[in-house]
Amino acid sequence: MRDGEIILATRRVRQGLLGYVAPSARMAQRISRRTMLLAAGAVALRARAAPAVPGSFDHLQLGCGDLDQGVDFVERRLGVRAAMGGVHPGRGSRNALLSFGDRQYLEIIAPDPAQPRSNDVRQLYKIEAPRLIGWAAHVDDMDALARQLTAAKVAFDPPRPGSRKRPSGQVLRWKLLFLRDDQGGLLPFFIEWDKESPHPASDAPGGCRLDRFELKSPQPDQLRATVSSLKLDVAVSSAPQPAIHATLSGPKGKLSLPV
Repeated sequence: MRDGEIILATRRVRQGLLGYVAPSARMAQRISRRTMLLAAGAVALRARAAPAVPGSFDHLQLGCGDLDQGVDFVERRLGVRAAMGGVHPGRGSRNALLSFGDRQYLEIIAPDPAQPRSNDVRQLYKIEAPRLIGWAAHVDDMDALARQLTAAKVAFDPPRPGSRKRPSGQVLRWKLLFLRDDQGGLLPFFIEWDKESPHPASDAPGGCRLDRFELKSPQPDQLRATVSSLKLDVAVSSAPQPAIHATLSGPKGKLSLPV
C-alpha cells in the first residue's frame, strides 16, 4: 500500500470512529436538554400548585344539630375541647371555637336554644351528624373586594356588618360578603374583622392544626378557573361529588372531614 493510500485509509478509520462517537454525544445533548425541560416543567408546576392551606383561609365551619355533641365529637378525635364562642343574635346560632394558630380557626356552629327556631337561617337543627358546611376567607379591605368582584362581573350581595357577643360580654364585629353563587358552599364567604376586635383565633384553645384544605368537584378545571378569578390559592381536585375536604390534627390524632 502506497503512502497516499495509507493516509487515506487512516482518515477513513478516524472518520468512522468519529462518526460512531458523534451520535452518542448528540444523543447525550438531547437527553440533557430533555431532562432540563422536564425539570423546569416540574418546577413550574410546583410553583403553580396551591398550598396545603390557602393563605386567605380564615375559618372552617363544622355544622351540627347540637353544640355540645359537636364539641364532644371534635374532642374525641383531636384531644382538645373547643371553648364557647358566643351567640349570633337574629341568626339563631351559637358556636364554639378551636384555634389553628395565627388568624385561623375551627368554628363549631349549632342552633342557639335561646332563640326561636325560625331564626335558624341555616337550618342547623336539621343536621344529624357533624359536617362541614362552609368556610371563610379573610380580606383587609371589603370595599376593595367589592370593586374587584364588580369589575370581574361576579354577582354578590352587598357587604353587611355582623357581630357576636362573647361570654365575657365583649362584642366582636366584622363585615361579611356573600357570593350569589357559592357553588353549594364550595366557594367561601369573605370576612373583614373590625380593627378594634381581636381575632377569635388569638385566644381560642390551641394545640390543633389544619394540615390540609381542598375543594373537590366533578368539574375541577371549571372550579379552578373560578377560584383563580377570585384570587383564592386553594387546592382543587376531582371527585364524583362536590365537597369541602379538610384534615385536622391534634394531640390525640387526626380528623379527616368528611369522616
